[in-house]
Amino acid sequence: MALFDEKTLRKLDRLALVAAQVRAGQIKGERRSTKRGTSIEFADYRDYTRGDDLRRVDWNVYARLERPYIKLLEEEEDLAVHLLVDTSRSMDYGSAMGAESAEGSAADLNKFGYARRLTAALGYIALAVGDRLTVTALRDSAPVAQFGPARSRAHTLRLLQFLEGLASGGFTNLDAALRTYALGSHRAGLLFLISDLFSPAGYRTGLGQLQGRGYEVAVMHLLAPDELDPPLAGDLRLIDAETGTPQDVTLDGSLRALYRRRVTAWRDEIEGYCLKRRIHFVPVTTSLPWDELVLFHLRQRGLVK
Repeated sequence: MALFDEKTLRKLDRLALVAAQVRAGQIKGERRSTKRGTSIEFADYRDYTRGDDLRRVDWNVYARLERPYIKLLEEEEDLAVHLLVDTSRSMDYGSAMGAESAEGSAADLNKFGYARRLTAALGYIALAVGDRLTVTALRDSAPVAQFGPARSRAHTLRLLQFLEGLASGGFTNLDAALRTYALGSHRAGLLFLISDLFSPAGYRTGLGQLQGRGYEVAVMHLLAPDELDPPLAGDLRLIDAETGTPQDVTLDGSLRALYRRRVTAWRDEIEGYCLKRRIHFVPVTTSLPWDELVLFHLRQRGLVK
């Protein structure tokens, strides 16, 4: 799977992930902090007050205005970025390729393919600015594969190889897997969960434990267009992709309308929960080109700048 072309990489090179809630990093990186520090990058001025280091007075400004001002400098810091990808069998749904976006990139309607491209994009952005990146595949009740922690764009090829080697299958007890990750020895930071949230055990306790450990959480809720509005009719036997359990249904217009209402209510319920808990919630349909999601929609939501 060719995840990126050169044109897309150039666009991603100009971006950075944004964390509004988590604490500062441990080492200096290429990220600009809102905290004033001691790097050489100028941020602002403030009035001199008694006790300030005279070496930080801007004497050129003093010569013009005859008032002492202190130069404030931006501190450069890294961010711990965690990308958690649901690799259960239900994620392997949807056609492989769809229509092209205005930029010429094909939309991947398969949820798992889309999830890998999205993870690759977010991971590349993190590595490019020197953030500390960890990518984890979730299945059953725990992480099953992990990339990182890694820092710097020198690890980009290894990241892409890791993602290309992932496969979907089985089921994910999302709540248990998130709790296991929260209890692991990870440095808290900005965490993206990329999943369809098809987990009978739920997800709320796991998300709560992640927040309790200091993570800033963003839920990328991934669904295929057919899951929002199934193009089916008549007498059908539906098979659960993860458990193999069959369900006989007669699907007509009224039942399809009821299904659409319930899917909408389900997403609204998730969004309401996330809003109350200060969790970023991003509903994603795979018909939306992934590059448009990253370059436009995540920017709008303040997760990317």
